[in-house]
Amino acid sequence: MEQEKITVKAIIFSSKQKVWDYYTKPEHITKWNYADPSWHCPWAINDLKIGGRYVARMESKDGSSGFDFEATYTEIKEGESFSYEFGDRFATVEFKELSQSKTEVIITFDPETIYPVELQKNGWQSILDNFKKYTEAH
Repeated sequence: MEQEKITVKAIIFSSKQKVWDYYTKPEHITKWNYADPSWHCPWAINDLKIGGRYVARMESKDGSSGFDFEATYTEIKEGESFSYEFGDRFATVEFKELSQSKTEVIITFDPETIYPVELQKNGWQSILDNFKKYTEAH
């Protein structure tokens, strides 16, 4: 049985171009890509093209655990949206301009079967909230 996709959203008070750049450039990804303050993202690689790889290292600050989140791009609409596959799952990230200084980011992804849906949704929302805070502060 296929599970319903999970969607998380945030409205970022910044231009769509800045939001796109901060979401896709490795020098920014490392500043916001973690769900909990005890974790961090020490490095990221992003080859933003169809078939290109995205890899972000996510690990606890004390070094006790970590993993590489790896994905391959399947569709890209420059400045608008992109989709990627990670393992046997897929995700899409959309950037909607609400005004010159307000952009909505919408992430829709396939849940995994190991962890509860609510836990997965909360984790992805927490990362997106970190992105919002970082982008609006810089």
